Amino acid sequence: MLHTYSYILIMENYFAIQWHITDYCDQRCKHCYIFSEGHNKLITTEIENMIHITDEIIDFCKRINRKPYIYLTGGDPILHPNFWDLLEYFKLNDIRFCIMGNPFHLKLDVCKRMKNLGCVKYQLSLDGLENTHDMFRKPGSFNKTLEAIKIIKESGMWVAVMSTVSKTNYKEIPELIDLVDKLGVDVYAVGRYCPTSIEKAYDSNIHMTPLEYKGYMDLCFEKYMNHKDSKTTYQLKDHLWTLYLFEKGLFKPNTLPLAKNQIIDGCNLGRNHITILPNGDVYACRRMESKVGNIYNKSLSDLWKSNEMDNYRQYDKFVKCNKCKLKAFCRGCPSVTYGYTHNMYDGDPQCWMEV
Repeated sequence: MLHTYSYILIMENYFAIQWHITDYCDQRCKHCYIFSEGHNKLITTEIENMIHITDEIIDFCKRINRKPYIYLTGGDPILHPNFWDLLEYFKLNDIRFCIMGNPFHLKLDVCKRMKNLGCVKYQLSLDGLENTHDMFRKPGSFNKTLEAIKIIKESGMWVAVMSTVSKTNYKEIPELIDLVDKLGVDVYAVGRYCPTSIEKAYDSNIHMTPLEYKGYMDLCFEKYMNHKDSKTTYQLKDHLWTLYLFEKGLFKPNTLPLAKNQIIDGCNLGRNHITILPNGDVYACRRMESKVGNIYNKSLSDLWKSNEMDNYRQYDKFVKCNKCKLKAFCRGCPSVTYGYTHNMYDGDPQCWMEV
């Protein structure tokens, strides 16, 4: 099955919270933003603060008439000393959540316990075939991930796989599509590498030009069509898929007149998503510097309505997208753009659209 990102994430009645409860992790992935640029101070949220934050999330979602959907992550959240206490509190409050973590501590009894406490889905990463993936992460990680996929499925949770694509590994993504289909993965998605500094952005081993990126999408689309009857949902996470499908005649924008700055789809920045870090900082998006405040100093509701958050809703500031007929549906990836220019409103560095 082939679906756009919004089909899975928005879920109409839900609001997405990506919550990092610890920086501790078994790996030091080369493209990780947590440990980038010399960061080495590991922070873990105390249990009392996790209860406070959970209550804040519940209150906020009630105020906006939405249900919380928490993407619990880290680091590796299972390494948090109060991991199970938090999951018990989620269960008590009937909170829908998934976990984004590593494969190293996943045994069948552990996964069944997560499932019983309400975990809907566990997301792992595959960033290439064995040699490439282990180069990004650590030796043995690839095979451990394949083992974990089988265990997660056996537990009854959905299993999702995410790949981060750059020039280093894009030629291996089509084979990964075949692999996840063979393994019966429930959801597969690919996101672009987000540079953690401008100096890294144009590294010839990483950077993809717009036409190179479009060529990569051609390879993926062919595979997706080959697997169109698969039970795996291929999640078109990158909003440039909107442009790609538009050019193929497979996406037709709403022909009704749109109000100025009306946004229908595309990036959920400032619309349907926030990130909370282990120290309580609230970000509009974790993949770029976008702090809007701290949850211990101001309520989540007030942060959501703040001028700081509103800075990420200035859609008329998009330099290139503002001239594009797909502005209401796409806008590329502001965090990737920020990684290249430190201005999220610049033109997306992989967008090939001429406006």
